Amino acid sequence: MGSLQCMLSPIQPNQIPPSSPSNSKNAHFVTRRKALTFTTSLAAFYFYVYQNSNLSSFPSAIAQQLDELQQEEDRAVQLFQGTSPSVVFIKDLELAKIPKSTSETVLAEDENAKLEGTGSGFIWDKFGHIVTNYHVVAKLATDRSGLQLCKVFLVDASGNSIVREGKIVGFDPDYDLAVLKVDLKGNELKPVTLGTSRDLHVGQSCFAIGNPYGYENTLTTGVISGLAREIPSPNGKSIRGAIQTDAAINAGNSGGPLIDSYGHVIGINTATFTRKGSGMSSGVNFAIPIDTVVRTIPYLIVYGTPYTDRY
Repeated sequence: MGSLQCMLSPIQPNQIPPSSPSNSKNAHFVTRRKALTFTTSLAAFYFYVYQNSNLSSFPSAIAQQLDELQQEEDRAVQLFQGTSPSVVFIKDLELAKIPKSTSETVLAEDENAKLEGTGSGFIWDKFGHIVTNYHVVAKLATDRSGLQLCKVFLVDASGNSIVREGKIVGFDPDYDLAVLKVDLKGNELKPVTLGTSRDLHVGQSCFAIGNPYGYENTLTTGVISGLAREIPSPNGKSIRGAIQTDAAINAGNSGGPLIDSYGHVIGINTATFTRKGSGMSSGVNFAIPIDTVVRTIPYLIVYGTPYTDRY
């Protein structure tokens, strides 16, 4: 504040004349000095009050921001805890020999089978239907040797870990969709909550749950980066209306759910552009919109093929 006064005062103390033949001039000079000193002090006072009033508001502003961050973090935790029990881990295996029994198939260990790949999926209903990408189970879907096997790792509604063989029910390469079924007699499942992709907006938050590189129950977060994208299907056709997101999707995420801030599934994580030679996600990732999935899956469950392939 002292420096502020010095900067604003155009007359320094050593510039005051020691005497003057005119008393009126001296009086006028002193009056101007007093007025200037008062004005400077008043300005400094208001600056001090303004500065301190802002400082006093900092703690409450910081506390509000921290509270908002905590709420956002809690929401992400709740979304994951509520949805992850409905997400499954899928292993594609090639057996060394045709198993003699179902129990032998289910218990086939890695040393007796070659791991062809991994993927994700989610529980569609309480009857044991699992929805995933076609490219995750393509070898099983087209197998004629009896050596292809899908092991599905999941938890029931009580939190018990279960491993079962996934039987192919139906598939649609055009939309990169497939349905498996697991036998879970005596176990209650927790299906996902389906949302809609009709009312999505670029910029809204989204969350991907899956098993990238075999790391089970991985959550990644991001936003919807684009809508109505077009991506290639496994059979070379185009999937229109895809959702673009920057939520990380890597190998093993395919078939897992993309969910919104309410925990509703809005898409199936399907594809990513990778940096050349790295295999790493570039941040440009895609999901099949759930409205397309809802139109297709019931036909696959009932008929094994999409509606267009039955005629």
